[in-house]
Amino acid sequence: MYVGNLDYNTTDKELEELFSQAGTVTYSKVIMRMDGKSRGFGFVEMESEEQAKAAIEKLNQSDFKGRTIVVNEARTQTKGNFDSKERNSNYKREEGRGDLNYKLRQLKKNTE
Repeated sequence: MYVGNLDYNTTDKELEELFSQAGTVTYSKVIMRMDGKSRGFGFVEMESEEQAKAAIEKLNQSDFKGRTIVVNEARTQTKGNFDSKERNSNYKREEGRGDLNYKLRQLKKNTE
């Protein structure tokens, strides 16, 4: 499950304790930035789908550490507003010009 709008000081353990009200937590993780600070969301897995549904029903839009959290089924992330196959088929570029190696060769050629 996706858990959003978390207090930035929430720990993995606190997230686990919160969701244990609805069943057995098998995994809980608050997502951190590269600098070690929370991104304000996390993910939780429950022992069964029934427990996950119960957790969503019980905890979505509830107050946790002074914030109204969002709890829903986690979805796979896609970039942009449409799937990657559609995005790639609509994107046309000149052959080689979007390639980093091409750009480096051009830069080298221009500095010689």
